[in-house]
Amino acid sequence: MLAAPASGSGKTTLACGLLLALRRRGCAPAAFKCGPDYIDPMFHTRVLGVPSRNLDLFLQGEPGARRSLAAAARRGADVAVLEGAMGYYDGIAGTDAASAWQTARALGAPTVLVLRPEGASLTLAAQVQGLQRFRAPSHLRALLLNGCKASLFAHLKPLLERETGLPVLGFLPRLPEAEIPSRHLGLLTAGEIEDFAARYAAVAQALEENADLDRLLMLAAPAPLESEPEAAPAPARCTIAVAQDEAFCFYYADSLDALRAAGAQIRFFSPLRDAALPPEADGLYLGGGYPELHAEALSRNEGMRRSIRQAIAAGLPAVAECGGFLYLQERLTDDRGRVFPMAGALPGLGAPAGGLRRFGYALLRAEADSLLFRAGEEVPAHEFHHWDSDACGDGLSARKPGTDRAWRCAVVRESLYAGFPHLHFGGERPLAERFAAAAANYGKGRRAHV
Repeated sequence: MLAAPASGSGKTTLACGLLLALRRRGCAPAAFKCGPDYIDPMFHTRVLGVPSRNLDLFLQGEPGARRSLAAAARRGADVAVLEGAMGYYDGIAGTDAASAWQTARALGAPTVLVLRPEGASLTLAAQVQGLQRFRAPSHLRALLLNGCKASLFAHLKPLLERETGLPVLGFLPRLPEAEIPSRHLGLLTAGEIEDFAARYAAVAQALEENADLDRLLMLAAPAPLESEPEAAPAPARCTIAVAQDEAFCFYYADSLDALRAAGAQIRFFSPLRDAALPPEADGLYLGGGYPELHAEALSRNEGMRRSIRQAIAAGLPAVAECGGFLYLQERLTDDRGRVFPMAGALPGLGAPAGGLRRFGYALLRAEADSLLFRAGEEVPAHEFHHWDSDACGDGLSARKPGTDRAWRCAVVRESLYAGFPHLHFGGERPLAERFAAAAANYGKGRRAHV
């Protein structure tokens, strides 16, 4: 695991550079991101050309995280690189629950701490000592310095090793050409970065020249793989259309795999460019993303808006999370304050909220059965959005774990889940199986009337 004392330490840049450097050495690395973040795994994925996956103890539970590791091993990976989230011990509601440290503990992952040595020398050692002693075992095994000059590294390496007992395996110099701009949800997505390959080739080369990668690989420990055999995937029984373009790009790779394992064929389409839903669609999955940045283009595609509105009115099983939920509503305000018509399958106006709304993990409870939920059960979810709606729905009760905060959210029906909370289909609840079963039944009925 690559972890850090705080966000902004350069974990994603180092993780991408390390993944590429390992591949150059003949390894077959798999990439993972601790927590619910969608954007960092896009960078890993573009570096490797294969999906990066989230390891989230809240959304998946420890068994789900181990299943993700086991699946990577079955696909031929020989080393897993886990990028931590936020600060090493930062978890739910001011605790270490679901933190990078808890993930390292659950998986037995040796952790390399990434430090930015800005304006400090011996104090860095005090900070590292605090991190070492805060929880036992800390799983900290080495240090890497980021944004560091060679002369400063020569000064800090013996000092830090003497004071902390941890080896300093090298440094990454400041590389202005590798810096990635940010916006309201974090970094730009990997697909928006010009000269992506050249940027991370430079990072990988700098790590090769300035870090002891052989010693870093020697730190790796065997992953705790699940002992039970992999279940055979269900026969294909339905097709689920998944929106995939610049406006809709937030999906967990394990969620899509769970749908495939439940018997769904995935058919990607673009609400920005395609004229209508794929005709073979038995279900619809509209993930999160940035519809507010593409509101004018989405609105111009009247054929797609009409196709989706009519399909949902006809009972097409559909899941719409966050940005997808905003798209299903009547109108959406873009980042310039202009208001555009959207699909109109649901009432509501989406608009900028002036900051994060209901940010973080939540537990959703249903009072009645619906497409994904069953009465009385709780489902873990996550919210992260700067746009809000005047019609957020009231089909589920939500509560923030570890606090007394609660609210109503989402539109839920026999054939629909639409709301701001993001769900993970690779957790303990059989959400993928329920979605695929509903899509299969819908497809069977649709074909019977042809």
